[in-house]
Amino acid sequence: MQWRKQQAALIHSATRGVAAAIGLFAVGNAVVGWWLAGTIFDQNIWWIDSRPLPYWLANPLIALAGGLLVAYAWRPGMGGWRRRFTRCGLAALLALSVWNTLTYWGLLALGTIASPFPFPLSLLVAVLLFGLWRGTGTAVGGTARNSPRWLRVGVGLMAFAAIPVLFPLAQMFFYGKTDYRRPADVAVVFGAAVWPGNRPSHALADRVNTGIALYQEGLVKKLLFSGGPSDTDAILHEVVVMRQMALDAGIPDHDIIVDADGINSQATVANTIRLFAANEWTQVLAVSHFYHLPRIKMTYARAGFTVYTVPAEETHVLLKLPFYLAREVAALWFYYLRPLWEGTLTSPIST
Repeated sequence: MQWRKQQAALIHSATRGVAAAIGLFAVGNAVVGWWLAGTIFDQNIWWIDSRPLPYWLANPLIALAGGLLVAYAWRPGMGGWRRRFTRCGLAALLALSVWNTLTYWGLLALGTIASPFPFPLSLLVAVLLFGLWRGTGTAVGGTARNSPRWLRVGVGLMAFAAIPVLFPLAQMFFYGKTDYRRPADVAVVFGAAVWPGNRPSHALADRVNTGIALYQEGLVKKLLFSGGPSDTDAILHEVVVMRQMALDAGIPDHDIIVDADGINSQATVANTIRLFAANEWTQVLAVSHFYHLPRIKMTYARAGFTVYTVPAEETHVLLKLPFYLAREVAALWFYYLRPLWEGTLTSPIST
């Protein structure tokens, strides 16, 4: 019996940590959303799609629910009215996430999208919100005294810190693995390393071959290869190798465009958007590895352009995948927060 009480106390602490993380994220997104009112990028769509509701209602609703979650994390002992408001706000977010999940399954059933995982990120969000909804319905009482304070605080902090790591990883595996291919004007293929002897790395070969397949299937009219120089002069530039691969596959030279200044994702987005405007391309596919695609999608959206992402068909297991995933967690947050300190919230692509 005592162990069950201690277990309940630790679950309660973890629930408070998760509530604090999600609440702060929701409030922060809503505040920045007001700042960005009228732009294409919806801050909250990264975790919940509120489009069933008008923006004037959705943004305040998410902000209110987030604020109530933060209040619960700070002061879990709630009176009747605050408990009811908190649970109602969570129920509204839960309903949105369930609608997101059903929409995703509908698109899968119609063949509009494809994914090796039949479970979208919105389903994970729904599970978390349901857990919080249940947790906020339980009176605290003397539960907190059934475990040492240091242990409860430690569990809460670990739960709080886990969300900023697990959420980007979930984005990579759920969103990144989903294939949104469709007819488009051009496919932007992001570069990767070239090995000594001017051989494309497995990552580069998989990305380019996926782009070539899109062209050969008649889904795109042009291939746009973007990459940067190799580490040494003895190794060819990434786009030179990418272009040669396409030519060897029978792609006409006039349907191949290269961006030799795509030294990073931000540069590729900035450079390619200018090419979209110059060529009047409005439908664009972006090809890269699954872990890279959430950041690509976000960066294009921040710049005011919608792209549809296509994960590279992987023919080899990337031995450094754990490193790439860890690096991408940091990169995703860096790109997400970057406009705040650069003062470019309305358009981070300024060059």
